[in-house]
Amino acid sequence: MAVLPMKRISIYGLKKDRKQILELVQRMGAIEVKSEKLPKDKESVFTQMDTSQAKSTFETSIRNLTNAVEILDSVVKPSGGLLASLNGKDAISVDDYYETAKDAVNVTKTAARINALKKSIDDNKADIIRHQTAIEALKPWVALDISMRVKGTASTSVFIGTLPDDYTEEKLKGELAKALPDVNAVDCEVISHSTQQSCIFVICHAKFGEKVEAALRNMGLSYPAQPSKQSPSERIKILEGKIRKCEEKIAKDTKEIEALAPERQKLLYSIDYFTMRTDKYEVLGGLWQSAHVFIITGYIPAEDSERIKAGLESKFNCFAELDDVSEKDTPPVKLKNNKFSAPVESVIESYSLPGKGEMDPTSITSIFYYVLFGMMLSDAAYGLIMFLGCAFILLKFKNLEEGMKKFLTMFFYCGISTTFWGFMFGSFFGDAIDVVAKTFFHYSGPQLTPCLWFAPMEKPMQLLMFSFLLGIIHLFAGLACSAYQSIRAKKYLDAVYDVLLWYLLIGGLLLLLLAMPMFAEMTQLSFTLPSVFAKIGGIMAGIGAVGIVLTGGRESKSPVKRLLKGLYALYGVSSWLSDILSYSRLLALGLATGVIAQVFNQMGSMLGGNVVGAIVFILVFLIGQTLNIGINALGAYVHCNRLQFVEFFGKFYSGGGEKFSPFEARTKYFKIKD
Repeated sequence: MAVLPMKRISIYGLKKDRKQILELVQRMGAIEVKSEKLPKDKESVFTQMDTSQAKSTFETSIRNLTNAVEILDSVVKPSGGLLASLNGKDAISVDDYYETAKDAVNVTKTAARINALKKSIDDNKADIIRHQTAIEALKPWVALDISMRVKGTASTSVFIGTLPDDYTEEKLKGELAKALPDVNAVDCEVISHSTQQSCIFVICHAKFGEKVEAALRNMGLSYPAQPSKQSPSERIKILEGKIRKCEEKIAKDTKEIEALAPERQKLLYSIDYFTMRTDKYEVLGGLWQSAHVFIITGYIPAEDSERIKAGLESKFNCFAELDDVSEKDTPPVKLKNNKFSAPVESVIESYSLPGKGEMDPTSITSIFYYVLFGMMLSDAAYGLIMFLGCAFILLKFKNLEEGMKKFLTMFFYCGISTTFWGFMFGSFFGDAIDVVAKTFFHYSGPQLTPCLWFAPMEKPMQLLMFSFLLGIIHLFAGLACSAYQSIRAKKYLDAVYDVLLWYLLIGGLLLLLLAMPMFAEMTQLSFTLPSVFAKIGGIMAGIGAVGIVLTGGRESKSPVKRLLKGLYALYGVSSWLSDILSYSRLLALGLATGVIAQVFNQMGSMLGGNVVGAIVFILVFLIGQTLNIGINALGAYVHCNRLQFVEFFGKFYSGGGEKFSPFEARTKYFKIKD
């Protein structure tokens, strides 16, 4: 319908009521707070608070609470299925909100305990990994019945370590004999060996210790990195005992976390509470305050202004002043449309909201959006699935978030349009009904899913011409919007120069084409306009072209520049050609949906009408049709947006508006019912 008119609002209140007024304004969610720069003579009286430390504290609390919820959910799976997220936020009263506020400190302690338990669990899991790693390192030494730290006695030297090769006792003794021919008081034992290393124990007389150690080092001897005081087998038992204690501690901590699962809702509410406080202190830091009063300034929709003003003044000893927005101001934008058009507001927002003085294009965009989307998907079964699925969710889940509700409503209408075009073009899961009848019931009669209009695959040129016609109507509607904006701004000549002349040029060229037999033959049109229309079209196009050349550069004072800019403006007729050709995507996507569906149907029926063939058909049908509706619905969404953003908006819409962002309770888990 329109961009809602805005008013400026200034609220003057006593500092002692600041908290309550701010919280009420936040719950109302109708004012976008914009702090103005004060005159220099008032800066000595009014100052702004530094709220950065308080916000940092709240944000830390939010992180700790969020971590605690994630930990709880990882230990105790929250109730609710796939559709639980569609239930929306829980509604709580203002009294319940204040109870949440009172309990927030205790809840943060609960969160801290959950986080501490999780840390303890993680530490114990890490200890288990360390102990298991140590056990794995000790396993090759199990046969050693003394401490790995033994270095010898007063008369002996002992060497316990590993060699980087596969040594048997015989091979080790032989290597030592070669290296130490004059040493005979050496004994050795291979504790274990593998292709990569051998664990050895070597003992010799103390006087030969240095020679034996040198020989072993030449062979690659490495001492254990962490030799144990006990024998390896005893050390393994000790480590296994530590692992059991860690596992017991993990089980105990996990059980304590499970016992705190009923606190989950309080944790969620506290997250929202601290989020609201963070937002409140963000606003508080921008307010001008003196020793006794404070000022809130911002924008408010005109339709809400008197109600909000009365509500504030009736509850507090404050004064709310309303002013009209001046020409110098650039107020935020809030759209308001009927139930049919409002779902497409998200599409407008994803492009850009109306700039200052621009119209809200939502209403006219919604009509074309639903029609174009339906033509691109154009399968009655797919449309019914979308329509019924969205209707089910919208009816069952009454507490849907506004954004999700609009999104589903948009696809609800898109589903209706898709169903309509599917019946017009005779597509119901492609040709699934006819394939099933022919393959499994040996039906040979007329087509069971007849077209109410025509079959695109039999008459693709007819669909292409209709797509171009729809595109021309769409583009002309964009020009009409441009004329409306010019007339509303009392720029009547702009409406003539920038719209009427283009209507004459493009309309005249279309009449010329439709009066040409060659064009009718090429496009397989069933009619040709009489030659008089060619003359009329030529005159219209000529007037339009001359007018565009003469007025296209009217802002320039130099006649030469005006002429050159006018010629360049006339060159814009080429962009019209590309814009109209862009609507061939209606044909392309519509055919793609039907062709892919038919291919899957044919693939599924290849094994014939027996039992195996029926099973294969069902599998191929379910997988293929699911993929087809997913891919082509996404394609229809993307290309429908493109036709709006590039072709349609290119004729009249610039955007650039800033979205109305009120100071409100931006909660995730509950909403306050005031």
